[in-house]
Amino acid sequence: MRKKGKLFTVCVALAVAAGTLTGCGSVTGGKRIVRISHAQSEEHPEHLGLLAFKEYIEENLGDKYEVQIYPNELLGAAQKAIELTQTGAIDFVVAGTANLETFDKTYEIFSMPYLFDSEQMYKDFMNDENYMDQVYEATDESGLRVMTWYNAGTRNFYAKKPIHTPDDLKGLKIRVQQSPASVNMVKAFGAAASPMSFGEVYTAIQQGVIDGAENNELALTNNKHGEVAKYFSYDMHQTVPDMLIANRNFINGLSEDELEIFKEAARISSRVEQEEWDACIQEAKKIATEEMGVEFIDVDVARFREKVADVQNQMLEDNPKIVDIYHHVQEVNAKAKGEQ
Repeated sequence: MRKKGKLFTVCVALAVAAGTLTGCGSVTGGKRIVRISHAQSEEHPEHLGLLAFKEYIEENLGDKYEVQIYPNELLGAAQKAIELTQTGAIDFVVAGTANLETFDKTYEIFSMPYLFDSEQMYKDFMNDENYMDQVYEATDESGLRVMTWYNAGTRNFYAKKPIHTPDDLKGLKIRVQQSPASVNMVKAFGAAASPMSFGEVYTAIQQGVIDGAENNELALTNNKHGEVAKYFSYDMHQTVPDMLIANRNFINGLSEDELEIFKEAARISSRVEQEEWDACIQEAKKIATEEMGVEFIDVDVARFREKVADVQNQMLEDNPKIVDIYHHVQEVNAKAKGEQ
């Protein structure tokens, strides 16, 4: 099965390189083929959300569109897949906001450590569609338009050795997303930051190229990282969403009715993904603990937060695009505290 999977990946990659996966020319049986790329497995909540997206589109526009979903980085790692979406070689991609920083610095706000006071405050902020539409427009000039967000939980450190305090990170090599803010955050903890593709992490930990990484609990099970990193520490340094990103020309080429159907499909996919997320996290923890021998460690989050206060301030000083969003987040945090 692995050989077949690799062969399929190579064939798809060659098709992209040859220009046969093009947005305007992808028509089969009279239907426009809509291709979606993402990095996760077929059991991941994001894939389940995309299946709901596909179902809604084909129920309402099945005579015109067929949606094809490519999981597991079949069309390339996130950054490459975004570039393919930008050119119209594929139509949609799911990727983290760190990858979008290359196209507009507005998205750097989500890499800020300890931006949100709680996961509920994060959800309240992300579910404010009127406000988020302004953020989503930031990449329009790059030919990309974010359609919706997916919950990717909180990001935490996991490694071959236990991490109880920030001092335990000193000297470790930690994989981070390809974001300057994430690199600076890890450096503030005294570790060495190693940006790399998510698909490379397992082998890098296994071979000792890095000592660990930072992500949510599903990385332990869906991506098997729990086989090579046995300690997961809940420092909760970032709450970073993944985004469903569309080729803007494709979106602009839809009729008003079609566009509304695609928007509603995106909303449905986001709701399905979020509903699946909590259940999947609990299952992942159970599997990681009982079958993989992973130890989950609760830490004093305040000690970690103190270490990166300067990173927050430097980000606000260096990037004017995130200042207004930062203050809006603080208003959401304050409102939620008042309600509590």
